[in-house]
Amino acid sequence: MNSLLSIRNVAKKFQNREVLRGISLDVASGEFLTILGESGSGKTTLLRLIAGFEQPDSGEIWMADERLDTLPPHRRHVNTVFQSYALFPHLSVFENIAYGLRVQHVAKAEIPSRVEQALAMVKMAEFEHSAPSRLSGGQQQRVALARALVNRPQVLLLDEPLSALDANLRRQMQIELKLLQREVGITFIFVTHDQEEAMALSDRIALLRAGDLEQVASPREIYVRPATAYTAKFIGQTNLLRAQVSGGVATASGISWRIAGTSSESGAATFSLRPECIRLLGQFAPGVRMADGGPVRFRAQIKTQTFGGATDLLEVALSDESSLRVRIPSHGSLQGEAEFEFAAADAVSVRESEPN
Repeated sequence: MNSLLSIRNVAKKFQNREVLRGISLDVASGEFLTILGESGSGKTTLLRLIAGFEQPDSGEIWMADERLDTLPPHRRHVNTVFQSYALFPHLSVFENIAYGLRVQHVAKAEIPSRVEQALAMVKMAEFEHSAPSRLSGGQQQRVALARALVNRPQVLLLDEPLSALDANLRRQMQIELKLLQREVGITFIFVTHDQEEAMALSDRIALLRAGDLEQVASPREIYVRPATAYTAKFIGQTNLLRAQVSGGVATASGISWRIAGTSSESGAATFSLRPECIRLLGQFAPGVRMADGGPVRFRAQIKTQTFGGATDLLEVALSDESSLRVRIPSHGSLQGEAEFEFAAADAVSVRESEPN
């Protein structure tokens, strides 16, 4: 990976509370990286450390061959788009975007072309004389992006910039933001608590948990192969199967399946099984069967059925009264017992991790 930004063993405390603990992360040139986590995980603090609004207690931040954390914010080749957009209400769209160029003493003759170029990037050229108060939330967000892009940063930091938008506009802006990032080729570091947003936008996701990096991977990898039980639960929905393993066979709630390559391992283990990986069978068959490399079948009692448009979400009860969630194509009303199956490979081994 061609690393542009390197975060090396960075730690930060506020009073006696550790907000970040030894974070190390490399970000590639032109990458869209999302820092994902729940409230209090440290994601905004990490963004502020990169921007220079906070200083690390230990560790270093580098951009290419330049030490970044020793520089004041205005000398770092980064710009930030905040959740509130922070547009100047008394200035036109044009003057809002030009403001940063004037502060940096860019030649007066160069400013109009730079502003027009930034407005064209975000498709807001026709609004250059408008007041921010006359713009919609999505339009204000584009102006905030243009104001950041006009300074030609190497890294653009975005602190939950879509959270104030309604659901439909938010989805539309997600698409536009991803397209914009591809067009301008700038590294984006995006902070959000919304895992669906992270999955839609990112080249990679860095999942933070209570100040530690839980997993860093592509959206597909982090979803299909979560490293920990926390990741599996946070990214989408899952069933956590607490199993006993013996002789390469895992058993949980009366269901048994073979685990490839672990025949010598025994003891307790946890597996993540996504609801959509479980299929409803058309015919019933008695008992539970363990297939060697084939489908794993089990019977369960249907407790609830929730309509979700193209799919239904079932909650089914197993023989030991534990429950599984099953997502199937939308179906007519279901009740009573039914037979289900999943592929043994879809039960992914995960670590049980506790925050420090």
